[in-house]
Formats: sequence, C-alpha cells, structure tokens
Amino acid sequence: MLTVLGQMFLLILCGAAWRRLRPGGLDGDQTRQVLTAVVYYLFLPALILKLMSRAPLGWESLRISLFGLAVMGTGGLLGALWLYGRKTERRQAGAVWLAVSFPNVTFLGLPVLLETFGDWAGQLVIQLDLFAFTPLVMTVGVLAAQSLGGQGGGNHMTTLLRVPSLWAAAVAIGVNLSGWQWPAWWLGFLELLARGVTPLMLLSLGLALRWRGLGRQLLPLVLGVVGLRLLLVPLIATALVRALGFGGEKAVALVLEAGMPSMLFGVVLCDRFGLDSRLYAVLVTTTTVLAMLTLPLWFEFCQLSHGTP
Repeated sequence: MLTVLGQMFLLILCGAAWRRLRPGGLDGDQTRQVLTAVVYYLFLPALILKLMSRAPLGWESLRISLFGLAVMGTGGLLGALWLYGRKTERRQAGAVWLAVSFPNVTFLGLPVLLETFGDWAGQLVIQLDLFAFTPLVMTVGVLAAQSLGGQGGGNHMTTLLRVPSLWAAAVAIGVNLSGWQWPAWWLGFLELLARGVTPLMLLSLGLALRWRGLGRQLLPLVLGVVGLRLLLVPLIATALVRALGFGGEKAVALVLEAGMPSMLFGVVLCDRFGLDSRLYAVLVTTTTVLAMLTLPLWFEFCQLSHGTP
C-alpha cells in the first residue's frame, strides 16, 4: 500500500510541478482540461467496458450501491450538522458541504484500488461510482450547490444522461447479462486504452491542486473538513461494511473508498453555481495531501479488523 501510494503521489507531484513550470508554455488549467476530457470521454469508458462486461452482478452489486449511498449520506449529514449554527457564508458553506459529502472515488480511488488489489477492485469502484456516486452528485449535489450558490439551473437529469461512463456501463452490463464475450482483438484494444486511466487521472489531479488562498481565517473550515472527510466518515464506514456483510479485502477496499479526499469534480460545481471555488480548491488540495498519510493507516486498521493477511 505504501509503495503504491508513494508512486501515485509522485505522479500527482508531476502534475503539480507541470502547473508551476508550464513546460512548452502550456497552461496548467488548459492541460488539465484536455487530460480530463480524454479520460472522461475515451479512456474511462474503455476501462468500464473492459471490467463491467465480466463483473459478477447480483446481490453484492446492490450491497455496494447501498454502501455508497450510506457513506455519502453520512458525509452529507455530518457536513450539515457541523455547519449548522456556524456563521459561515453561504458560498463557503456550500463548498464545505460538497467537500465533506463526496469522496474522490474515481480520480484517486480507482487508481489506488486498481494498483493495490487488481481488477476486481476496479469493478467494485466502478459499481460504487455508477450505481451510487454519480447519480447522487448529479442530483443531490447539484441541487445543494444551486441552492447555496444561487446560480445556474437547467435539466440535471439530461446532464446525467449525457455522462459517457453511464452509457459504457449500460453496454457492458448488457454484454455481461447476455453471456456474450468481446472478441480478443477488441479486448486488447480496451486494455490498451484502460492503461492510460491511472497515470492521466493522477496527473490531472496534480494539475488541479492549489495552495494559494489558504489563510488563517479559513483554517477552522479546512480542519473541520479534514476531520470529517478523512477520519470520521471512514470510521463510520468500518461499521457499515460489517452491517452489509462485507469482509476481507472487499471490506478494506470499501473503507478506503470512504476515506478518499474530497472529489475533484466539486470545483466544476462551485464554478457553475457560484460557490467559493478558491476555498474548495484548498480543501481538495489539503485533503488529497493528507490522505497520503491517512489511507495507509485505514488500510492497516482494516486489515487487522477483518483478519486479512
């Protein structure tokens, strides 16, 4: 786990260095937008087609979805309770609530679990993302951001239906249930594309990190998010995995997902709906860096708790 996280942190640092040094004169934000677009529209759907077309679907998929809904509901409730009664400006409160509620299950969680456990963990993450995370973000997350920010609008269900990963999942699940197998040449092509997901996601994450804007007046908000997102939510998740009947490495993988830092996509929601984007960028940066310390601790704790070697 430490070796995997160390290698990934180096890739994140490469992205952060790129943002500062601007090799070739390429702006960090423009480079990130290109990389995330390639992953979003091409590489990630290919990985989903590869993994979900042969993933075991059934009662366990439902339990994974229930875990995801419970974890994100817990984060949202904790964030709301912590903000209740605090004199926090609405734009900042919205950014804080998003940061506590939604973990980075895809851009960091997917590469971490893939490299730590293998393809079965990638299948777990994708099911968690498609059956719980993405629907919640694009409905509850969007509505909360719009309410607290007071900007934007539109048909959010239409936006949800335009997510390429969902269409790739629908095709893959159809193939899975039909019992049909991809041709060998097509599987090889999907495998080639899927290899690009981890490095490009981590580079994009590094390009998005920003320290500027971290002032003493924001420190209580930052510390609150760190405590809830990286410590309390995964602690509650350790009870949830037991309640849902998960054990062994799957329980460890799910708790690690619950302990991921704040989602990167929240920056987009903050920009679109008028929340405090600067604060959210600081929250993503802080939780991402500190997660490199907390994730190994949760990994060791869960291995001891669930008796995995």
